[in-house]
Amino acid sequence: MKFLLAKTSMMKKYSKLLLLTLLICTDLFAVKIPDKPYPPRLVNDFAGMFSQNETTSLEQQLVDFCNRTTTQIVVVTLENLYGEDKAMVATEIGQKWGVGSANFDNGIVLLIKPKTPDSKGEVYIATGYGLEGVIPDAIAKRIVEHEIIPSFKAGNYYEGVEKALNTIQQLSLGEYSAKEYEEQIAKEEVPPGAIFGLLVLFFFFFGMIGRAGRLGRRSMGRNLPFWLLISMLLGSGSRGRGSWGNFSSGSGSFGSGGGFGGFGGGGFGGGGAGGSW
Repeated sequence: MKFLLAKTSMMKKYSKLLLLTLLICTDLFAVKIPDKPYPPRLVNDFAGMFSQNETTSLEQQLVDFCNRTTTQIVVVTLENLYGEDKAMVATEIGQKWGVGSANFDNGIVLLIKPKTPDSKGEVYIATGYGLEGVIPDAIAKRIVEHEIIPSFKAGNYYEGVEKALNTIQQLSLGEYSAKEYEEQIAKEEVPPGAIFGLLVLFFFFFGMIGRAGRLGRRSMGRNLPFWLLISMLLGSGSRGRGSWGNFSSGSGSFGSGGGFGGFGGGGFGGGGAGGSW
C-alpha cells in the first residue's frame, strides 16, 4: 500500500511538471498579437500610418458597413512583426479578437507593417470561414497586388487601404463576383494601345500574305520579325492602377451609422493572402 501511495504521489508530481512544461512551451511559441482594443475599434493604427482625419474616415466607413451587413473588416497596422509570420499574426488577431459575427464568421483582418530602412513592408488579408468562398485566396492576393501595393510603393497608405476596402466590400455584397474582378484586372493589365497595335499588325500580316501569294513568294508564316513585333508589343506598357471597370475605387457611399458595437465572432482558419514591397 505504501508503495502504491508513493507511486501515485510521484505520478502527480510528474503530471504537474509536464503540465507546467506544456504551458511554458505554449507561451513561448504563441503568436504575439496586440490586445483587443477597448473600447472596440475597427481601425487600429498602432504604427501611426494615418492622420487623425484618415483614421476617422476609415473607421466610419467600416462601422457603417458593419451596421448594414454584419461583416466586420478590421484594419491593424503594427510597427514590427518581431519575426512572426504575417499570415499567422493576421489570423490570430481575427480569431482572438473575435472579428466577425458569431453566426456567420464573416470577418476580415487587413494587417499592415510599414516599410522601414531596415525591413520591407508587409501586408496580409485574412478572411474568416464565412467569406473564404466570396474572397478566395487567389482574389485576396490580387487585391493586395493590384489595389494595395502600387499605392504603398508611391507612399500613399491611405489610398491603398481605401481601394482595398472598397473592393472587399463590393465583393462581399455581391456587386460583382470574384471571377468578374479577376477578368477586369486581366483587362487592365493589357498594355495601352496593344489592341490597336495588334489590329494594325493583323491587317499588315494578311496584306503581306495576299501580296506574297500574288507574287509567288514564301509564306509569311515563317516571318520571324512579325512575331517579334507582337512579342515586344505585349511585353511593353505598364500595369493599370486606380479604379477599374464600372466599379469605383473611391471612398464609396455607405451611409452614416452609429458607433461600433464590438466583436463577437472569430472563425479564422488560415484563409487569405499577402505580399510585401
